[in-house]
Amino acid sequence: MQTEHEHSPDAIAARLADGPRINYLRDFVYGGIDGAVTTFAIVAGAVGANLPSRVVLILGAANLLADGFSMAAANFSGTRAEVEDHDRLRAMEERHVRLFPEGEREEIRQIFRAKGYSGSRLEALVRLITSRRDAWIDTMMTQEHGLALVKRSPIRAASATFGAFVLCGSVPLLPYVLAMPEKAGTATLMTALVFFAIGSFKSKWSTYSWWRSGSETLIIGMCAASLAYAVGRLLEAIV
Repeated sequence: MQTEHEHSPDAIAARLADGPRINYLRDFVYGGIDGAVTTFAIVAGAVGANLPSRVVLILGAANLLADGFSMAAANFSGTRAEVEDHDRLRAMEERHVRLFPEGEREEIRQIFRAKGYSGSRLEALVRLITSRRDAWIDTMMTQEHGLALVKRSPIRAASATFGAFVLCGSVPLLPYVLAMPEKAGTATLMTALVFFAIGSFKSKWSTYSWWRSGSETLIIGMCAASLAYAVGRLLEAIV
């Protein structure tokens, strides 16, 4: 039976030696979807309002840079806040282990009692975990606070968001940049393919099939675009 990785002693040692890896997939998918949605929404709204191609390009380019940077900056700040909170909680646990060791041992005891351990096995487990300070604090971080031990990089998270935003968000503008015929229809088709591709790509890390994940992302993106188009048509009629 084929598995995701080998389980020989050497393969396990090599894999564990690399340590846990941080996955920035969510930052890429978030930026890619939002970039395609917002830029195509501008295109759809402009088409609905019968604005000239030059205006579509100006609005789309401004959105790519301004909104992309804004999203990246927000992701940077949010991720850094998570890192700072992680550091604060670890410093707190280090202080509590130093000042109130018995109370912290009791926390370990109750955590693993809730997992079904009892009697001598529970006490042996408590002694084993609390015999090494780093392992003790690591256990408190994961079991009490529900935090991962490896921290995400704010720079990498922001870069993944911005790069995906610009990459995917530029697709709806290509027919206008290249002066292609049937610009609106071509932009719609190309953007739909981007939505589906993003969804299919993220299915690699999901339990959903590629076509289901792709279809879900496609529907979300096209709904947003349809709303923008309807708003454009409405404003044109009113104004």
